[in-house]
Amino acid sequence: MSAALATIYRHPIKAIGRETLSEVLLEAGKPLSWDRSFAVAHERAREADLTRTWAPKANFLRGVTGPELMAVECTFNPSNMQITLTHPRAGKFAGNLNRAEDERALLEWLDPLWPKDAPRPTHLVHHEGAAQTDVPDPWLALNSRTAHCMVAEKLNRADLSIHRWRGNLWIDGLGPWEEFEWIGKSVRIGEAVLKVEQRITRCKATMANPETGRRDADTLGALENGWGHTDFGVYAEVTRTGMIRPGDSVEVI
Repeated sequence: MSAALATIYRHPIKAIGRETLSEVLLEAGKPLSWDRSFAVAHERAREADLTRTWAPKANFLRGVTGPELMAVECTFNPSNMQITLTHPRAGKFAGNLNRAEDERALLEWLDPLWPKDAPRPTHLVHHEGAAQTDVPDPWLALNSRTAHCMVAEKLNRADLSIHRWRGNLWIDGLGPWEEFEWIGKSVRIGEAVLKVEQRITRCKATMANPETGRRDADTLGALENGWGHTDFGVYAEVTRTGMIRPGDSVEVI
């Protein structure tokens, strides 16, 4: 079976919500459009960090601290900045990310989903064209469905959701951990070309069920005990601009 792009996901607000894309234009040297374009800062965030285009992840709300955030889904319209978030316990939020009153309403909606002993959410951070990913580079996360199935089998969890890994591009048809062999190589996906940079080391956020927001699977233990590492997926940078769509072939060039 040849490798192919299965699905495309973006997360407009870091750690808060995911949505499926039917296609996207990948631009050379840039992150996935509107992925992690916003982030929610908290009371202990360093102001000096937040003034920069990219800030370390410790300044923001994250799934590793607030597992309930992992259960948020979203739809986002960049043309008018309208976002809709849904959560099994908190219900629905809809608002405009450019409107101050909607920002306040968003923080109120998030507050009960964030641990009471953690610093409270304070405001949205957004720098045009930048992504508040876990790394300062304009990288996308490529994940393999084969690797996910291997972890699910190790855990004896056929229902294990791919959304635990919060990837951007999911690929079908790879051999076991084949994506790790791509480090330093270029990969063509549809019309775009990406250079694979490094493996992604995972954290406890992946232990949370994206449908319930509760930690219910030792994903890190499965990786460590099964394969001697806690890595899942790889980071890649776009080197040639092009459209990509599910079903596009994926090949090392």
